[in-house]
Amino acid sequence: MPLSPAELRALFDRRPVILAPMEDVSDAVFRRLCREHGAELCVTEFVNVEGLLRGCRNALRKIRLPEGDQPTAIQIYGSNPERLAEAARFAEAAGPAFLDINCGCWVPKIAGRGAGAGWLRDPSAMVAMTKLVVERTSIPVTVKTRIGLGPESHMPIVDLARRLEDAGIHALTIHCRTAQMGHTGKADWSFAARAREVVGIPVIVNGDIRSADDAERALRETGCAGVMVGRMAIDHPWIFREARALLDRGVRLPPPSPEERLALCRAHLIANVEARGEPYGVRVTRRHLSGYLTGLRGAAALRRQLLFCDTLAGCLEILADAGLALAA
Repeated sequence: MPLSPAELRALFDRRPVILAPMEDVSDAVFRRLCREHGAELCVTEFVNVEGLLRGCRNALRKIRLPEGDQPTAIQIYGSNPERLAEAARFAEAAGPAFLDINCGCWVPKIAGRGAGAGWLRDPSAMVAMTKLVVERTSIPVTVKTRIGLGPESHMPIVDLARRLEDAGIHALTIHCRTAQMGHTGKADWSFAARAREVVGIPVIVNGDIRSADDAERALRETGCAGVMVGRMAIDHPWIFREARALLDRGVRLPPPSPEERLALCRAHLIANVEARGEPYGVRVTRRHLSGYLTGLRGAAALRRQLLFCDTLAGCLEILADAGLALAA
């Protein structure tokens, strides 16, 4: 259900560790698994507004929020302000906690068409678009962006943060790289700190959060209201519970046991097959299994076996054999 502005502020007062929006990753199944491992807030895969307004099956799947999938925000992207505003109204009906506008995706096929980080080419247009979406919706709106398009000499995020707050957004997530950097180089969290200092809305820091210690340090150094985890969650969703334990109790949890790692492999495979059938449900789980199996004895051979198995029964048998080997 949508959060009120006061409820959203209260959520950020708890310094949440958030699952980032990732295409073909942050689906309903993975959101549930991350929530079970400590993620307090999740964001959907980013949804193309044109596909959504055409009734594209994949776009509609992305905004479907199963029972218990809360709080979850729906993230939308597009290059046309009117279509973004129209899609935002459509997405409201799915009952997200809030709506997020993607102004940070650097992938050329998206940014090159003026969507995602393409908005950073014209910050004034980005602010005007955001204001229009805010005015046309009845639930909180947030923005996720980068520190600038690039090069590094032109990073307008501090001034842009002020202007986006004036446009009416309720929170701002900053991936602390330029769009030109993609995922290369080092995220500079100081830009999130500088933006946070000039606005009254919550600022979430994103980029290079690879461990509980990173999450704690990012929040301590920036004073931000939350931290967003992206690529690390793909391999290690335990990062959410580890970060929560460190933030709340100052406790560094031990890594997941081999038995926990195998159990998550099984749970993710079963859930994906239930949601998407075979063999697709098996295949989309593979991107996670390499990380899940990290540190296990014989992990490389186990990964190879799973890579070439397209059936749920076959994968479960492989994992069962691995479990027996651990117990021997």
